[in-house]
This record gives sequence, structure tokens and C-alpha cells, in this order.
Amino acid sequence: MWMQIAGALATVVIGVAACILYFWGANWFLDKMLSPRGAGDGVATAHQDRLRTRIRPWVFLFPALFFLTIYLIYPVIETFRLTFFDRNGVNFLGFSNYIWAFNDAGFRNSIFNNLMWLVIVPTMSTAFGLIVAVLADRIWWGNIAKSLIFMPMAISFVGASVIWKFVYDFRGPAAEQIGILNAIVQALGGTPQAWLTIPIWNSILLMVILIWIQTGFAMVILSAALRGIPEETLEAARIDGASDIRIFFDIMIPQIFPTILVVWTTITIVVLKVFDIVLAMTNGQWGTQVLANLMFDWMFRGGGDFGRGSTIAICIMIAVIPIMIWNIRQANREEGTR
Repeated sequence: MWMQIAGALATVVIGVAACILYFWGANWFLDKMLSPRGAGDGVATAHQDRLRTRIRPWVFLFPALFFLTIYLIYPVIETFRLTFFDRNGVNFLGFSNYIWAFNDAGFRNSIFNNLMWLVIVPTMSTAFGLIVAVLADRIWWGNIAKSLIFMPMAISFVGASVIWKFVYDFRGPAAEQIGILNAIVQALGGTPQAWLTIPIWNSILLMVILIWIQTGFAMVILSAALRGIPEETLEAARIDGASDIRIFFDIMIPQIFPTILVVWTTITIVVLKVFDIVLAMTNGQWGTQVLANLMFDWMFRGGGDFGRGSTIAICIMIAVIPIMIWNIRQANREEGTR
């Protein structure tokens, strides 16, 4: 353990030292290369100063741009290239992989499941987060409730899946049930079920896990937005005789609607990339496969098929990009109105 701690500390020290050295070296190099030599005239000196001012930000941005290119831009280009090749990335196939994708039953089923996730998870997470944000401000232990609801955000998707696996656990019809859901069903006189094998319902039960996690995120953002509503507006509505429900729907929601959209689209991006929960809970069996898991299967299982795996990856990226761009524009527009 001490060796690991020492290694981590050494990495931090070396990294900080390298950053300081780069910062000092870049400044020294710019000043050395673009400093006026000899008397020179004032025009040349002013030109060199402007040139240094223009170059300096790019010098400091270079490490970030370099690693961004290596670890993000190049993989995207290479993945797109592989979509036109066979399983080994050697023989050119043209658009055959794209044609296969849209004719494949597993791919279509994954798209259907992804659409279900996109409709249910962001909507329910945002709705529950908004309801909790409103109700928690009305009770004295509201901050405690918010803390408890936000806690799942600190758990990894795999950790949350392990927790919920015990909730949905099934030990056979004659066995004593340790799964909370089946124990409740059995206590009420019902028949325990292998919930994760029931088509459609198993996908919904998996969605519950992500809703449980993301509700805390939505609650925090929307709670902050609700605090930005002028108190005078709410008081005026109450004086005019508006009920709490009318205030909620006619004043609160319109006031924070841009924030609601940002929260909704942020969760949507998370849903489009969902992978861990499905892998840990069902491994994509019983009709629960989503695009990310299908990509993983084609890319890394059964010998791997770089062409088809890359095709699915590009489809996921194409689905994410428009939502991400809209989210950024919406956030910038909201910032500009403040």
C-alpha cells in the first residue's frame, strides 16, 4: 500500500513540476525568440509584442490540444475509417457494415430499447428531481432529504447495479426470497418472479436504477434554479389567491423551463451512452440489449469485429452530437440572458 501511495505522490509531484517547467520554458522561449535585438525601431518592437500576445495562448493550450487530438479526435477518425472495413480492418467493404446494421434484428432491438430509455429515464428523473426540489423546501428536514436523495450520485453505475440486483433477486418459486421486491410480493400472497427475464418489464426495471441515480442530479440543479425565482412574484400570486398547484405550473415551471431543458438533455446524453447497468444486471440478455452493449459485444467478444463494432459506435456518436450541441447552445443562451 505504501508503495502505491508513494507512486501516486511521485506522479503528482512530477506532473506539477512538469507543468511549472513547461510554463517557465514557454515564456522564456517566446521572450527569447521574439524579443527586439539591438536598438530597433518602435514599430518593430510593437509588432513583436503583438505577435507574442497572439502566440502565447496557443503555446499554453498546446499540451491540452495535443492530448485532445491523440485521445479524442484521432480515435473518432480511426473509428469512422474502420466502419468501411471488415472485421480485421483490412479489406474495404464500403457501406456494407451500415447496411448490415439497419437490417440486423439485434441492432433494431437495441435502438428500440435505447428509445425507451430516452423517453422514460430523462423524463422521470427530471420530474422526480423537480418534485423533490419543490417539496424539500417546505419541510424542516428538507436538506437531510436532499442529501439522502443525492447520495446515489456518489455510487458508480456498477455499484448501483449490484445493490439493485439484490432488490430484484429471484431464488426459485419454492425458495425463501432474499430479493426485496420478491419478498414483498410473497408477503402479499403473490408469486415471486424472475423479474429480469420478463421482456419489456426487465428494461423498465433497469431504467429504475438510472432514475434512482440521476434524480439527485436533477434535484440539485432545479433546486438552485427555484431559488432564483423572485420571492415577490410568488407572494403576489398568493395574494391574488393562486393555489400552490397553480403557482407550481403557471409560475415556477415557466420561470425555470430553460434549466429543466438543460437537465433533461444532460441526462439524455448519459442515457445514450448507458452501458454499465445493462452489462452488470443482465449482460444484454432477455431483450435488454442497448447500443453500447451491442457495440461492446461486436468489438470485444467472439473474436471481435472492428468493422461492425465501429459502425455501432459511430451511430451512438451521431445520436449524441445533436443533443450535445443543442445543450451547449441552450446553456450559452441562458448565460447570455443573465
